Amino acid sequence: MDTFVKERADAPPGFFEAEAAGLRWLAEAGGARIAQVRSASAGRIELKRIEPARPTADAATSFGRALAHTHAAGAETFGAPPEGWDGPLYIGRREMPRVTDESWGRFYAEGRVLPFLEPALSAGHVRESEAGVVREACELIADGAFNDDAPPARIHGDLWSGNVLFSPAGVVLIDPAAHGGHAETDLAMLALFGAPHLEAILVGYHESSPLREGWQARIPLHQLHPLAVHAAGHGRAYGVELAEAARAVLALT
Repeated sequence: MDTFVKERADAPPGFFEAEAAGLRWLAEAGGARIAQVRSASAGRIELKRIEPARPTADAATSFGRALAHTHAAGAETFGAPPEGWDGPLYIGRREMPRVTDESWGRFYAEGRVLPFLEPALSAGHVRESEAGVVREACELIADGAFNDDAPPARIHGDLWSGNVLFSPAGVVLIDPAAHGGHAETDLAMLALFGAPHLEAILVGYHESSPLREGWQARIPLHQLHPLAVHAAGHGRAYGVELAEAARAVLALT
């Protein structure tokens, strides 16, 4: 079999169709290798099967270069969905707000961090005092404290190590939450869960698109989104990490 099928009887409307739209949009950039969509419909997606291979530094470096190329393909604005897709957006199994903005900070705070804070509070994974720290950090972000002149990048949006597959042909990406965002957000998510040969990925990326001064200090800023998502559904430990990242953001100012 050269195909791989994912099915969910309880899939919400547009779930796999959104995944397919994101994969195709990323593939159109001509940079990183992206899982090939054979078909997608309600509750089902069929992809070309990806054969596994041992992660190597060379493959990781090549992937870093290719990821920079994907980012450079850009997006219409921050928060822009995959071109031609007007349905819902998802990150993992959670719906992700469809919001756009010309200001990265306002988009990121109001569309990618705060929407997941209330569910995390309700679940008991974030304490009210911690939520206050996150809100304070988001206020700074929304006010433009970390805005720069970088145009909207075409980002994967859920680039943790489980979505970075090493194959005989090189790295292939799966399961995106693709949208127009900041390139550093993808890189910060790679760091959050420990991608294989991360240093080699960063070397390759820097060769193609030099990383901006201070990017390492901004990693906690760009990890607020995935940490908020995980705090909403994956336990108290992520709530603690979310608050720690928010404190690190406040310390940047």
